[in-house]
Amino acid sequence: MKLRDAPSACPSLWRCLPCPPAELRLDLVLSSGQTFRWWESSPGAWTGVLGGRVWTLRQERDRLWYTVYGDEDDDDDDRDGRPAEAAKPDGAETDRVLRDYFQLDVGLPALYRAWGAADPLFRKVADDFPGVRVLRQDPVECLLSFICTSNNHISRITAMIERLCRAFGRRLCRLDTRPFHAFPSLSALTGADAEARLRALGFGYRAKFVSGSARAIAEGLGAEGLRQLRTVPYAEARRVLCALPGVGAKVADCVCLMALDKAEAVPVDTHVWRIARQRYGMALGGRSLTARAHQEIGDFFRGLWGPRAGWAQAVLFCADLRQGQQPAGSRDRAGGGRGKGSHEEEPP
Repeated sequence: MKLRDAPSACPSLWRCLPCPPAELRLDLVLSSGQTFRWWESSPGAWTGVLGGRVWTLRQERDRLWYTVYGDEDDDDDDRDGRPAEAAKPDGAETDRVLRDYFQLDVGLPALYRAWGAADPLFRKVADDFPGVRVLRQDPVECLLSFICTSNNHISRITAMIERLCRAFGRRLCRLDTRPFHAFPSLSALTGADAEARLRALGFGYRAKFVSGSARAIAEGLGAEGLRQLRTVPYAEARRVLCALPGVGAKVADCVCLMALDKAEAVPVDTHVWRIARQRYGMALGGRSLTARAHQEIGDFFRGLWGPRAGWAQAVLFCADLRQGQQPAGSRDRAGGGRGKGSHEEEPP
């Protein structure tokens, strides 16, 4: 099956969920720096890896359509060069995975109305950017991915994560000529040569932090212990994360918000710091983004937007990202690239 095929071309292999654009806009959510595993495989269709499987998603009016591809037989990688075929989904399970990933049980329009009532600036931009919601990602993948965001931009981060998965992850399938791999396991990233291999892949100083955090988790909390941070208070989860190699306040808040159910977490990079100062008039002194500034900005937005402040910030972040792009034609910008400001933070 070709990626360009529309849902109607193969109806028995596609399923849909009710999901109006006010609840979810794939083009905004999947390209704005929350995740780095999706690409626009054809106009309006997004293909990527979720939960160890390859998916293609697309929206048509008030429906979210999806298909899931079967795993490639590892013992027969080169069978006549044929691409993977789409697998008939186990509907109840795949529906659950998507609903959980996009947190579709959270009603977005009511939140937009509440944020707009509290904040005229939010109200001014929200109508042009509906359906921006926070993803609920695997904690290990989210953590190790965001370690790579320090002093980086979206298109480069995406390429780094692709190289990481190809080098260390299990191959899942091939669509047309493109191979897809699962995100690496902790054990794959804790070998003696992991840091050197990551440096060879262009990770630079981040190599020691990716391998170091993978090792610290494997030898400490474990993947399940990291996931269990979903049940502890935000401050405690943040403290645990900040003790890991290469994890500062911004990375910890990204993981808290996008993987650990801490909707009040407000990730602050230099870009968000600038928004707080220039648009909201926050008088934060100094020339660097200090721990105190992180706390003050987060507290300000939590006071303004309430218990889902991180979700509201995601809307403004996405709006600012799109408004700062050049006209269509740049693949970098079509994928969400914005220069260093997209995920800029001082190296640990």
